[in-house]
Amino acid sequence: MATQLDPDTLLDNLRTEHPRLILTEERLESLKLQAETDRTLQGFIEQIIEQADKAAEAPPLEHEIPDGIRLLGVSRDCVDRVYKLGLAWRWTGEQRYLDKAVDAITRASNFPDWNPSHFLDTAEMSHAVGLGYDWFYHALDEDQRETIRNGLIRNGLQVGVDAYGGDGENEPKRNRPFGWWKDCDHNWNQVCNCGLVVGALAIAESDPEYARRIIPEAVESLPRALTMYGPDGAWAEGPGYWGYATRYTAYGFTALRTALDTDFGLLDIEGVSEAGFAPIHTTGPTGLYLNYADSGERNERRPMFQVFWLADVFKSDFMSANEHDLIDEHGPTAQHLVWYVPRPTSVDDERPLDKQFRGPVEVALMRSAWDDPHALFVGFKAGYNQANHAHLDIGNIELDALGVRWIRDLGSDHYNLPNYWEKEDGGRRWSYWRLGAHSHNVITIDGQNQHALGTSRMTYFKSSSDRASAVVDTTAAHGDNASKTLRGVAIVEGRRAVLVQDEVTTSGETQIVWGITTDAHIDIQSETHARLTQAGKALNIYVLTSNVTLTASDAPQTHPPAKSNEGVRRLEGSILNSGTTMITVLVSPEWADADWPTTTDIKPLSDW
Repeated sequence: MATQLDPDTLLDNLRTEHPRLILTEERLESLKLQAETDRTLQGFIEQIIEQADKAAEAPPLEHEIPDGIRLLGVSRDCVDRVYKLGLAWRWTGEQRYLDKAVDAITRASNFPDWNPSHFLDTAEMSHAVGLGYDWFYHALDEDQRETIRNGLIRNGLQVGVDAYGGDGENEPKRNRPFGWWKDCDHNWNQVCNCGLVVGALAIAESDPEYARRIIPEAVESLPRALTMYGPDGAWAEGPGYWGYATRYTAYGFTALRTALDTDFGLLDIEGVSEAGFAPIHTTGPTGLYLNYADSGERNERRPMFQVFWLADVFKSDFMSANEHDLIDEHGPTAQHLVWYVPRPTSVDDERPLDKQFRGPVEVALMRSAWDDPHALFVGFKAGYNQANHAHLDIGNIELDALGVRWIRDLGSDHYNLPNYWEKEDGGRRWSYWRLGAHSHNVITIDGQNQHALGTSRMTYFKSSSDRASAVVDTTAAHGDNASKTLRGVAIVEGRRAVLVQDEVTTSGETQIVWGITTDAHIDIQSETHARLTQAGKALNIYVLTSNVTLTASDAPQTHPPAKSNEGVRRLEGSILNSGTTMITVLVSPEWADADWPTTTDIKPLSDW
């Protein structure tokens, strides 16, 4: 764990020469030498040079806030240009790449501001301009250095110092104190802290006061977010924000290592070493994530350089091999060159079919096989509804089989919808269909949303050769609507079907609705049997308990800027309940061998 830092001695080990951030000259020369014999690395370089050629043709950066809230797109564009163009110049020595990269960071330095009211924009631009200043330092004349350094201080680092001190106006949209992110436990923490760290280290020899103020503040703040990886490496905000948070963790900690030769013990925090396993296990055979929280719609796993970083720091051939496989399919980013690790010659293939990620938002993943795009996969989520970017989705599931995502989470809605971030119980956020319980693959009671303050725990998880199962106590998600609710999910019948079982206890008569969201065509065969068809495949839903009636409907349609639900359907089963009710549903794909389960043993969850 990090210790209290002394600002007076903080920079005693500063690498004084440039470039000192992330990609030093020694590392670059090592990569060039390795590229002489490493054909994979040669392929990376060729593709990144092509990316740099396209970046060189892009129009000049402008200070544009198209939605009236975020400069973030411009900040990210600047980051992108610095890595692509900077790497191309440092690898080839071609002046045109340098000229375009310097133009980008000079223009950004002359912007009137970096939009500190949405501080992610400021942090990402501090990273971009600071890294460019460091990488291009010896190619800049003194006037250019002064322009860039002054812009970095004025628009980035001094604003950051003010934020740590709370010296600024509240955020206009959400009325949060300036610098609120230093006390949070989610992606804003890593992005804001690590972006400022990169910028401060870039000019630490000429303007050390910024590093001496920013780095101790960041080192104190970062554990609040890093502990959220614990104990197994997953991320409460969902897979999309795992990528964002971990990306900036890699930027910041690599910069600390190359500039100061320390990470202040922060990477020893429990769960960080396991983080690279999360995107691997939460990806189904279709390539789609278990898509909880404000993740992008149909969020497909793509290469992420931060997996290379984690693989290198924590010496995991499994992580690096998996990332290389993704790059073979989708291609590398420029950052994959910076953090390059060779493809391992052999990897232990003892991958568990089932995995539980514990922590503040627990998930369980179960599958019939790896490396089979037609395998059966189910993801199951617990957690709490006030997690950053959370939906009302305690007990949610998603399911792949036969190369199709059959049961799915729609992901986020448009962030600029009115009061989208109003998360309290009764907040407007929960009136948006995609975010509430009624779009998720859960039960609802008497038509009510889940409780916005609801919490849950995964009380049971077990994996064996032919079966895996997990149980979540969802009682608190339903507030006063039920005295006890449990959901169990199991992969059964030799891993050829999935069982979903809900047990609900209420004090009076209530209507319980079991539901799933799908893109498939739904054919109601009977009150207790529905057949879903999609992409030439079929899957059956069998209700194995009595008094449940299945119905199908189209999802509610929306108007811009809300995201469209066109083509989305709901399958629901309703039952009137008094006392304790069990709803047991078997999800059974129609396998190519024409042998699929239509029933399975039913036991109370207490006997699982």
